[in-house]
Amino acid sequence: MPTYHKLVRDRIPEIIAAGGQRCRTVILDEEAYRQELRRKYQEEAAEYLAAGTAEEALEELADLLEVVRALAVVHGASWEQLEATRMKKAEARGAFQRRILLVDVDEAPH
Repeated sequence: MPTYHKLVRDRIPEIIAAGGQRCRTVILDEEAYRQELRRKYQEEAAEYLAAGTAEEALEELADLLEVVRALAVVHGASWEQLEATRMKKAEARGAFQRRILLVDVDEAPH
């Protein structure tokens, strides 16, 4: 029997059961859930980076978004609050649309 010990989407146990298999699960406390979400974020980010096609990349980005939504809740915010924070930062500092790569900064006074 394969062992996973990883956070899965809510419907995975019922999908496994519908396939005629059995699985064991545990409901995590808040701290363990936060830790597992962080680990899941790293897993999904690695899968995004390894994606070979645009379609695979979009699938992994969707997974990352789902994890980000859950992390927002863990940190006491709604998706709308997270989006408002993102928009505020984009307004103040910009987004990443202009493809700017900062090479260096001359810190000597001019």
